[in-house]
Amino acid sequence: MTLDDLRVFVAVCRAGSLSAVARELGCTQSAVSQHVKRLERETGVGLLERQPRGVVPTRAGRVLEAAATEGIAGLDLALRQLRELVDGESGSVRVATGATTVRHFMSDAVVAFRRRHPGVSLEFRTESSSRGCFDALADSSLDLAWITLGAPVRGIEQRAVRELPWVLAVRDDDPLAARPSVEAAELQGLRLIRLPPNSTSAAHLDAACAELGVRFAFDTSVADWDTALLLAELGLGRAVVPSLPGLDAPGRGNLRLIPLPALRPLSVGWAVRRWDALSPSARAFADTVAESCRDAVPYE
Repeated sequence: MTLDDLRVFVAVCRAGSLSAVARELGCTQSAVSQHVKRLERETGVGLLERQPRGVVPTRAGRVLEAAATEGIAGLDLALRQLRELVDGESGSVRVATGATTVRHFMSDAVVAFRRRHPGVSLEFRTESSSRGCFDALADSSLDLAWITLGAPVRGIEQRAVRELPWVLAVRDDDPLAARPSVEAAELQGLRLIRLPPNSTSAAHLDAACAELGVRFAFDTSVADWDTALLLAELGLGRAVVPSLPGLDAPGRGNLRLIPLPALRPLSVGWAVRRWDALSPSARAFADTVAESCRDAVPYE
């Protein structure tokens, strides 16, 4: 059993396909299969089950996949930390983010971090959801992921940085535009621009509304918060979105943001594999972003 065997096996479990992993690695499907067969010989159990559209791990395979994923991630992190001990301040920080993260939560922090640590490179990998950030964090050498906090995820530690109140985004000629706030009962039956249906933020909003007995109807859906704000500004609908740090909407264009104080706020922050295993550079970047977020004042 080699580290390469385990890496290939984890990749096959994730992809659900031997051929897809072979293409990714630039080798033959037979070579990928040999890695799996070697593991099966040494463990004495079947690890993959063939299905009409690929393969899935057996019960034993899931046990090995979970252990291998955690072990590989820990080893990759340790190797990076050893390199940083040699390189000093010339390492790198790798971050998974959502589509709007850097603009709203990290722009000032990136500038401040660059001034303090000019020799450390920053690498950003864009993911479309918190789930994608979790997967990227678990499967690669990423240090940090900026997420909407949700249910616990095995092998991942989450830390809240900021709570975001919800606001109703409307065009300035909307009947609700001049209101100082909107109560929960007034939300019932509103037709809205829907947040990404499978996102953590949409699930949180649905749960917060359910607590108040409120249900929405939806005209359209978008991939991120900024697109929802743009459509609302264009008069193409209303949107319930988090009040984002650095959002200057009250004085910009035709968009108005109306507080929704009854809705439970949305928590955002960092996810890592292990806080105590972060490199000094990654920890410094996480702390810089947290400080910047605490200082930023969202529209309320």
